[in-house]
Amino acid sequence: MQESRAPPVHAWIILAVAVIAVSSAGAVFKLMSDVTPLLRAAWRLQATSIILLPLFIWQLRRESFEWDQKSILIILGSGICLWIHFGSWVWSLDHTSLAHSLLFVTAHPLIIVGGMAALRMQPHRWEAWGALIGVAGAVLTIQDAGTGDVTLIGDAAAFLGAIAIVGYLAAGRYLRGNKEMPLFLYAFPVTATAAIFLSIHAMFSEGASIDSTIVDSSVFGWTDVSWILLVAYLALGPGLVGHTGINASLRWLPPLVISVCVVFEPLLGGLLGWVLGVQDVPGFWTWVGGPFMIVGMVLAIVGTNHRLTQEPEINPGK
Repeated sequence: MQESRAPPVHAWIILAVAVIAVSSAGAVFKLMSDVTPLLRAAWRLQATSIILLPLFIWQLRRESFEWDQKSILIILGSGICLWIHFGSWVWSLDHTSLAHSLLFVTAHPLIIVGGMAALRMQPHRWEAWGALIGVAGAVLTIQDAGTGDVTLIGDAAAFLGAIAIVGYLAAGRYLRGNKEMPLFLYAFPVTATAAIFLSIHAMFSEGASIDSTIVDSSVFGWTDVSWILLVAYLALGPGLVGHTGINASLRWLPPLVISVCVVFEPLLGGLLGWVLGVQDVPGFWTWVGGPFMIVGMVLAIVGTNHRLTQEPEINPGK
């Protein structure tokens, strides 16, 4: 019988650093509250696109991929989903608490289960229980609306960001999985598309301008010394180190373990926000409902793993 080797210690270190980096994005965006939300989101994706561009060119020269019309349209759709995700999520940070924003924007496992039910697909029973528990937690959590920074419209905007990310993940799963599209050939055009749409959106909705002499309302204002360090951190920390680290840890750790760890982003992000002074102590109903949402998402992820791997269901009674 072949022994399964335990993951190396450095795999857990990489995953921990990656999850902390991703979790810090909301708090850093809150530190930039002098800039309008859509413009903040555009700055972040502009900087990320610049970092991804040389990697895209390098992979374009080394890898072969058939750029058919369907693939290009899916990339465009994925970029639109990323635009909606970042735009609505960063907007929500200005209209609800950091803890609420992170709880609702990471709720996509529950949305996927809901989508399965709408399409008359049979979810695993743990997915169904996870969705029910998660929705119950959300109903409890929003009872804090009207107290502190929490508002229903801010929570709804974060939830819209979660819906949009499902489309982004579905597109990535098809192109990266089914079509075997190389990582940076996918990541750069999607990110650049979202950055362009967000920049245009900020110009029409928030009065941002390409030639503005006011840094905080300039489409490329992040290149000014007053903002470049924070935006560079968002692009390199959560953007590159975070997501690249999560992908790298897949070499040693099961996807289930990684997905469950990422679900704790609201807890880590809220703690980092409190340390940085951009998150007050959550209200009573957030303490009650938040754990239910997290437990529901964990159950949904575990159920999805069982369904996709066709493993036998575990009987909780044994």
